[in-house]
Amino acid sequence: MYQSLEQFSKSWIFKRNDPKVEPEDLQEIRLLSEQRAGQIWRDYISDEQIHPDHFSDREWLKKASTQAPDGKLQWEKAWDSEQASLPEGILAHFSAWGDDTTVFFCCHNELVFELPWGVFKRTWKAFLFLDNGPLLVGKKKKQAVQFHSNGWVNLLFRES
Repeated sequence: MYQSLEQFSKSWIFKRNDPKVEPEDLQEIRLLSEQRAGQIWRDYISDEQIHPDHFSDREWLKKASTQAPDGKLQWEKAWDSEQASLPEGILAHFSAWGDDTTVFFCCHNELVFELPWGVFKRTWKAFLFLDNGPLLVGKKKKQAVQFHSNGWVNLLFRES
């Protein structure tokens, strides 16, 4: 179900001093096996496309009905700053989530991380070294976001 973070070719993102990922948070970040990642990707993201670069207008996250009002925000300025927390608009979008909510940071169909929401909030800057369209979804939750390499994020509501 899980594989060692050491097997991840870019595991260095979690070992940097800036941004620093504390050892207790690192223990909570789990890299899913390719099989389990594929299942999460199909269940939460897409059963047609395997990578964010390939999403079409048929995908749920491209539909107008899944876009949050005022749902396009900048993340890069906060990432580049000394500010440790996620941008306020993103936090507000997930305000109903408890810190123990299981979240999936989905890069593509074979690369998915599982961790608690509270850990993601503290380590988000490390994850966004992987900024090629990843999505963050919560287990059994409607709210989602997609981060883009141009520094913007789309706030979304998943379809059932």
